This record gives sequence, C-alpha cells and structure tokens, in this order.
Amino acid sequence: MKVIGVVGGVASGKSLVTDCLAKAGAAVLNADLVGHAVLREPEVIAALTQRWGTGILGSDGQIDRKAVARIVFAEDGVSEKQFLESISHPRIAHNLKAQLEEWRQSGTVEVAVLDAAIMLETGWAAICDEVWYIDAPNHVRRERALRRGWTVEHWQAREAAQWPVARKLEAATKVILNGGTPEETCRQVHELLTK
Repeated sequence: MKVIGVVGGVASGKSLVTDCLAKAGAAVLNADLVGHAVLREPEVIAALTQRWGTGILGSDGQIDRKAVARIVFAEDGVSEKQFLESISHPRIAHNLKAQLEEWRQSGTVEVAVLDAAIMLETGWAAICDEVWYIDAPNHVRRERALRRGWTVEHWQAREAAQWPVARKLEAATKVILNGGTPEETCRQVHELLTK
C-alpha cells in the first residue's frame, strides 16, 4: 500500500486534490476529522475545560471548535496552541497510524491518502511514502479563504500557525499546481498516479 501525504498552504486546494484521489480509488484519511473525533474524547474534554473553562463547550457539552480556535489563534495564543497540541497530537497520530495499519492488513487498499494540513510540522509525513504539495498563488488562496467566509486576518493567522509555504514545498516529493480549473488539477493528479 502506498501512502500519499497531501500538504499545501491554507486554501491551496488540498481538499480538491484529495477528492480527485478518492475518485481514482484511493482511501482517504482526513486528519482534521480524526482531530474532531479526538476532541470528543472525555479525557480531552476534561483537560481542555480544566485549562480554559466550560465556556469552550457547546450546549451539547462537546468542545466548540470555534471557541478553541479563538483562543489558540489569538495574537498571544502560542502557549495555548502548544497546550492543545500536547493533548491532541499524540492521540491523532495514534489514530492515523492505527487506521493505516488496518488498511494495510486488509490488503484491499492500494493507495491511501493522508490529508493533514500540519503533517510536516508534526512529523506525520514519516508515515507517508510520498508528500504532494498543492501549490496555488497567494492571492488565489486569499480569495478562496474569503469566499469561505474568513476574514483576511483569520486567513493570515491560520497561515502563520503553519510552516511557511516555501518550507512545505522543499519537503515535498511531488508538486501539483492548483491555480487553474479543478479539471486541470485533477488531470495532474491522474498523471502522477499513473506514473
């Protein structure tokens, strides 16, 4: 089983590339969704509310991710982000490795895709055979983020919380240009897969 990691700047089109890979038959493992599940674990809820209070909980008693994002992406939120990562990242890594191992043992998955925005920062790229960098011009990524309803400041804060795009590009084994149409991007994905 080949494991492809997908990285890029914020709003670069990682989801589009992941969708193209899924349509080509790849099994997709989304680290964000794994992270969301980790935030529902009772031990994690307890640790985060002990640190930040019950104001981070929604009416359902679950973690309100937007409330947590306001804390960790605040201008002075570096230590809070580190705290969150110290709680969540080991659990996410464990779950990612377990799912990949399950697919490997099943023998039914030829290509697995790990979609993790912070794959390089966390060292999760080590569980990938290849790392594909999704490249899109800065102004295009900003426009996409604004269409999602983000402010420029929100996009910049998210961008600043990750490795610089140049550093991600250096760590990649393959590059996909995603400044054009979705069809052009998917065509590049298929070309890389067939190679």
